[in-house]
Amino acid sequence: MRKLRKLLQGLFASCFVLTLCAWALPARAQTDFPTRPIRMYVPFPPGGGIDVTARIAADQLSKVLGQSIIIINQGGGGGAIATDAVVRSNPDGYTLLYHSVTGIVHASVTKDLPYDWLRDLKPVSLITRFAPVMVITPSLPAKNMGEFIALLKANPGKYSYGSSGTGTAVHLDTELFKQKAGVNIVHVPYRGTVAVLPDLISGRVVMMIDGVPAEMKNIQSGVVRALAVTTSIRSPALPAVPTMKEAGVDMVAPFWTGLYAPAATPKPIVDRLAAAANTAMHDPAVVKRLAAIGTEAVGSTPGELDAETRTQFELYRKIVADNPSLLGP
Repeated sequence: MRKLRKLLQGLFASCFVLTLCAWALPARAQTDFPTRPIRMYVPFPPGGGIDVTARIAADQLSKVLGQSIIIINQGGGGGAIATDAVVRSNPDGYTLLYHSVTGIVHASVTKDLPYDWLRDLKPVSLITRFAPVMVITPSLPAKNMGEFIALLKANPGKYSYGSSGTGTAVHLDTELFKQKAGVNIVHVPYRGTVAVLPDLISGRVVMMIDGVPAEMKNIQSGVVRALAVTTSIRSPALPAVPTMKEAGVDMVAPFWTGLYAPAATPKPIVDRLAAAANTAMHDPAVVKRLAAIGTEAVGSTPGELDAETRTQFELYRKIVADNPSLLGP
């Protein structure tokens, strides 16, 4: 009986130790994170503006974390395929999503997605910001925003603008401009803003909104004329170009990129990633590389990215709610 009691006590002690070890392993894994390469999904093709910023950020972030970051370019479905892959991945910090305002737009106006952005993704850090800029064909007589609005009001429905597609940020930002400026200009969707440029130069369409990094050289060379940026402050890359508000249109529509993780990712891992992103994006070399392409390096807390995400959701939901026909039948 005494031997049986000792045996049972020994077994209980062993079980207790094993339980403590089981509890300690996840905490240790979180403390040691990361111990292997991280996959970063980018829902855009290689070589595009967002992909370029993702690679600059990932390069420095890998140095801070001490692990390589593997970029996975997964296009399709307006970014939904890459987003869903991250949402369904193991929430251990080793699979991340690098997305932009375009992902927020798609998620906020598209029905029947396999995920809920606000519920299924956890914000990590804002990575970059850059200003969208309204550009017009230089063949128009309008030299500034006031003259352009006057021209549109005098010729309702005569002129057209190009966008990167129905339901995109470029499309909805221009519709917001139409609403705020009280003008009627016809939408012509294209497959990307690059495809708009030849028709903009020729005057087939007279206006589009695009990112400063994509249009900076065109503006500087005079191929297109910049009227205003849609951010709350002027772009450092185009300091002579006013904001929409300065130009007399009461609208703000910023563009940014951010890093997200699956919703169940433990807070210590998210905090570790956010701190590393903050450090990486404040590196002088990174700041300089991004500034050269008209982009601001940011780095933020998860809370700051969450606030930006929710603000953009409400902005684009309201644009569509005010005019449901924008997305078609």
